Amino acid sequence: MLEQITRREEADLFIAWLAISLSFAIIKIAPYGILGPLVHVTLIDALEYLGIALFTVGIGFILHEMAHKFTAIRYGYWAEFRKDNSMLLVAVALASLVGFVFAAPGATVIYTNASDGRGLTREQNGRISAAGPVVNLILCLLFTVLFVIAGGLAALKTGNILTELGLAGIQINAMIAAFNMLPISILDGNKVFSWNIPVFLILILAAFGTLVASFYLIPG
Repeated sequence: MLEQITRREEADLFIAWLAISLSFAIIKIAPYGILGPLVHVTLIDALEYLGIALFTVGIGFILHEMAHKFTAIRYGYWAEFRKDNSMLLVAVALASLVGFVFAAPGATVIYTNASDGRGLTREQNGRISAAGPVVNLILCLLFTVLFVIAGGLAALKTGNILTELGLAGIQINAMIAAFNMLPISILDGNKVFSWNIPVFLILILAAFGTLVASFYLIPG
């Protein structure tokens, strides 16, 4: 399976992973951007935020894109992730200036061969698109288990690293799923909506429900 990831794809995934992780770490240090009030953090705190972001974003973002890739391969198409340098710069700039992450680092491009008379069907496109957010929602469940096992809310108030990791994993994966399920432009949600509206509703409600719960029902 890993041999189906090309050298260029590895490089694109690595660069996009670093840029998005940096963006999420920045908003922990400067929630309102560098023009607003900064959170007083030590170097150790900043490195901890970056480490948590690298781990949670690494898992959530890479598995999201690989879900698209290998679902497409399962249908007989070749697919590769391609980073978008301009959007990566926008992500870091927005995080730095206004404390907001707009994570659109690129896309998994699906290559079809029109000469063989076989194009990507609406159902195939919908299923390939749904695979990424589904993986993120599964990861939300796994990080919830970690959060609970590590002590939950009580441990979170004491600065327990595992509960912080669990909460960050829930929030970041919910963000990735929710953003991608928006039914606009080339996002996953638009393709899932075109294929199957009930599936779209289930996924977008699960994503935004988890996101709201993680930020507003869980303190800290």
